Amino acid sequence: MDYYTQLLTIIKDFSVLGYLIIFFMAFFESLAFIGLVIPGSVAVVVGGFLAAQGVLDVGDLFMFSVLGAILGDSISYYLGGKGIIKFDERNKIFKPSLLLKGENYFKKHGGKSVFWGRFIGWVRPIIPFVAGIFNIDRKTFYMWNILSAVLWAVAHIALGFFFGQAWGTIVVWLTRGSILAIVITILVIVFYILKLFVIRKGAFFSSILVTIWRSIKLGVVNNKDVQRLVKRHPLFFYFLKRRFDKNRFFGLPVTLLFLAVLYTVFLFAGIVEDVITANVITSLDIRFSNLFAMFRDGDMTRFFLFITMLGKWYTVLIFITATMGTLFVWGKKIYIIPLLLAVIGSEAFTFLGKIIIHRARPEMAMYIEHSFSFPSGHATIALAFYGFLVYMIFRSASTRKMKINTIFIGGTIIFLIGFSRLYLGVHYVSDVVGGYLVGAIWLMIGISVSEWIRSMKFEEKLNYSRYKAKTYTIILILLSFIFYLLVAAQYSPNILSNAIIQKSLNGDKVDDVFYKETDKFTKTLFGNTQEPISFMLYAKNDIELKKIFNNAGWYLSDEASLSSMFEISKAVLINGQYLRAPMTPSFWNKLPNGFGFEKPDKSNGVRQRHHVRFWKTDYVTTTGKRVYVGTASFDSGIKWGITHRINPSIDSEREFLFQDLKSTGKIMKYKKQKLVEPTLGQNFSGDQFFTDGKMYIVDFK
Repeated sequence: MDYYTQLLTIIKDFSVLGYLIIFFMAFFESLAFIGLVIPGSVAVVVGGFLAAQGVLDVGDLFMFSVLGAILGDSISYYLGGKGIIKFDERNKIFKPSLLLKGENYFKKHGGKSVFWGRFIGWVRPIIPFVAGIFNIDRKTFYMWNILSAVLWAVAHIALGFFFGQAWGTIVVWLTRGSILAIVITILVIVFYILKLFVIRKGAFFSSILVTIWRSIKLGVVNNKDVQRLVKRHPLFFYFLKRRFDKNRFFGLPVTLLFLAVLYTVFLFAGIVEDVITANVITSLDIRFSNLFAMFRDGDMTRFFLFITMLGKWYTVLIFITATMGTLFVWGKKIYIIPLLLAVIGSEAFTFLGKIIIHRARPEMAMYIEHSFSFPSGHATIALAFYGFLVYMIFRSASTRKMKINTIFIGGTIIFLIGFSRLYLGVHYVSDVVGGYLVGAIWLMIGISVSEWIRSMKFEEKLNYSRYKAKTYTIILILLSFIFYLLVAAQYSPNILSNAIIQKSLNGDKVDDVFYKETDKFTKTLFGNTQEPISFMLYAKNDIELKKIFNNAGWYLSDEASLSSMFEISKAVLINGQYLRAPMTPSFWNKLPNGFGFEKPDKSNGVRQRHHVRFWKTDYVTTTGKRVYVGTASFDSGIKWGITHRINPSIDSEREFLFQDLKSTGKIMKYKKQKLVEPTLGQNFSGDQFFTDGKMYIVDFK
């Protein structure tokens, strides 16, 4: 399914709102001092990117961007001239130091400062205001205002448009696994920035929320109607008061835990109902399962196999043993029973859920798991066990920074364990969510019991000296991690073979291979239609196919790697030769091309070349030959320095390749027939092409 196209379609449906957002972002970025914190330029660049994808109209985008920028500067100029805003050191926004910056810049550049200020972030919202204060000639101001707004909009839209055009090229150079790795890296960076924000600003915002809550609480308590209601029902409100008493364990702590458990139970029940009744959630499960399968590659698979071992029962058992040993050494035995309760309870609940619901594993699983699918045991134990570890460390942490780091690190581990099950295809999304909910229920139960035991004021006493306690703790942690690393390194499940199930091709019935009309075309990574198939070849096997192309003077392209990318970059710079230069992948039937062949033209350089891509189908002819399909095109030059530009006449290249194959003397029979209607289209990088829609069917000796 083309999720990327669907997303763009959704954005396109709300394109009017997009124009308004960009207008107001451009407006507020130019508004006096407020623009210091408004990323209007970024919004316009994003608008240019969306325009390149066909989501927004370039003309409308330009108009809204320019109007917003002009209006923002104009109002800033008006405010400065009227002296509406007063500057004072006590003012948190309008400080004299900001005014001084704008004044110095204005004195240095004169009237042109209105123009240049548009392109410099920190002075953009200040210069028009200062121009108003100094009563700059209105005509001069508006001339520079309009001119700078036009050039500013053009520059930022063009930048976004370039990235939008180049995006398709960039993503096809990457493997699907690389794209997923980049997305995960971005999420980790965002997660880390969020953590830093919470550490630095969390106390400030929490104090504001506490202040607001106290004000609301005080207002409610002092309300005369509420006071009369309390006098009328004293027992009920006495009960409520005790339930929300934060100084008693059976007060606010138990109330919040009870509500959390109740809410989680209802969420879990809803998911169970959807799974059993095959509701909407199950269809989403299948779509996500297929989507994750598209992004698998070797390195990412090895990484997530390593991560998923953190949720294996024997790994968790070793970690639990080390944890209990550490708790015993430090005299914190009150945590042991709650920990075991959370872990054993969650595992028992998961076991019963698998037996009762009886859900089969996904068809896209990378390897066979011998238990049922719902709920995910890995997700359950991740939240129950690792969540309890986070709770214990959080409880004993001495600083706020350590507490926040504990939450973020623990949350990352819990998330990755659940995600590993999705990436490896052994669980559906609802399985993992259900597992998290089961784990959350028993985690909260374990925490409740732990807090209840703590409320009894049991004495916590070291069983050894602090030196010995630290030594034993380090030994336990090292031994458990060494065990984990050893079993993770040796963990090698039987990966299900992706071998092609051979199907018999009845004569030359191409409809067997191209079951759907869309199968007659190649696709981009995100499912957009490209060139139609122009060749169907019958060859004994891959080796024979490569020999035939070699005899025809064509070279098998290298796979994209750091070394091959370096070689092709060097060849492009000096217009040198690289006969096996890698190709950007194309997709057919959701698979990237298995073979790429190329041949230099008269220039004998890497900038121009003949090239074809081929896919091995799951069909064989009645004579036992494998069926291959492919497309041909001519690279006429380099585009953006990262990909080739194709010649629009792809039929000419089809005929060129056919004559080369014919010259080998290996063709036993062939025919040329219509596959699709005459087509005018474009490839992943926006290059136009046209074709009569015909295809060669070639049977080799």
